[in-house]
Amino acid sequence: MLSQATVFDLRRELLTWYADQGRDLPWRHSRDPYAIWISEIMLQQTQVKTVIPYYERWLDKFSTIEALAAADQQTVLKLWEGLGYYARARNLHKAAQQIVYEYGGQFPRTLADAQKLKGIGRTTAGGILSAAFNLPTAILDGNVKRVIARMVAFPAVPNRALDQLWHISEQLLDPQQPRNFNQAIMDLGATLCTRHQPACLRCPWQTHCAAYNQNAVSQFPMTESRQPIPHKHIGVAVITDAQGNILIDRRKQEGLLGGLWEFPGGKIEPGESVEECIRREITEELGIEIEVGSRLITIEHAYTHFKVTLNVFNCRHLSGEPQPIECDEVKWVTLDEIDEYPFPKANGKIIEAMRQQAQQSPK
Repeated sequence: MLSQATVFDLRRELLTWYADQGRDLPWRHSRDPYAIWISEIMLQQTQVKTVIPYYERWLDKFSTIEALAAADQQTVLKLWEGLGYYARARNLHKAAQQIVYEYGGQFPRTLADAQKLKGIGRTTAGGILSAAFNLPTAILDGNVKRVIARMVAFPAVPNRALDQLWHISEQLLDPQQPRNFNQAIMDLGATLCTRHQPACLRCPWQTHCAAYNQNAVSQFPMTESRQPIPHKHIGVAVITDAQGNILIDRRKQEGLLGGLWEFPGGKIEPGESVEECIRREITEELGIEIEVGSRLITIEHAYTHFKVTLNVFNCRHLSGEPQPIECDEVKWVTLDEIDEYPFPKANGKIIEAMRQQAQQSPK
């Protein structure tokens, strides 16, 4: 527990610092819950500098909740392409439809109702309601966890003691200025109380920070030992027909890259060559026979919890009509049409390699 006197000092010091040092971000000039909601979702797991151009393009394309709700999913995913964590875009789309059909197009103003929306948890709801309506709803994102853990020298791994951290966050929140307080504590974590090499000497909470006073800032937040990141080796087929059309398939809705288009393939099994993997996967996934040709490109790509090596081969369609056995849809497209479809980021390198190969091929 923090004393009321300490809490009062912490609020005052943080808000004074924020008034002078707070970041000038585009969504902070808005009180529209829709625009703020979009920014909150985009900022999950993504840096501000990456988000800003996506945020601006998004609001140009979908200026209202109604516009987003009425869009088709492929248009939504295409606009999100390259931002990663695509479930966020799918959830935004579904939640916009919830708001239109269940809440009359108005973003709900209670924590309970906001959390009923697809993809919105307690922290996101608190961030939106405080920023849009100045409601006293606390937040506990990664930055806030780190700030609190250091300030009180929290003696546990944060994600294993969330109730205690939520209690501290709610205790700290300034009920008179919740909008500015939540923005300020996020800025403190993002700009000064960073994961590595925090700028403690410039921190408004330095004198109150238990980790700093114990000369133990690097020890907080406490962490668990991490297991090695899995590395998957994938065989990928760029399949063309006699007319030069390319076969792509759309992933099922669930999962990391749900709803996106890709070049078919799958995991290489132990003792299996890449070529054998590709032939097997294409038969199992699409029900067709192919000839595996030359290697097009090898791509290394890292996701948050695993790495992949994509072994991409040129392939020729021999027989059979492609069937969406393990995907939602299959389609033959030309190289000129391919940019109309949303692909995972790593697939962009495949498309670039295909274009280079086409330019080098004799007419």
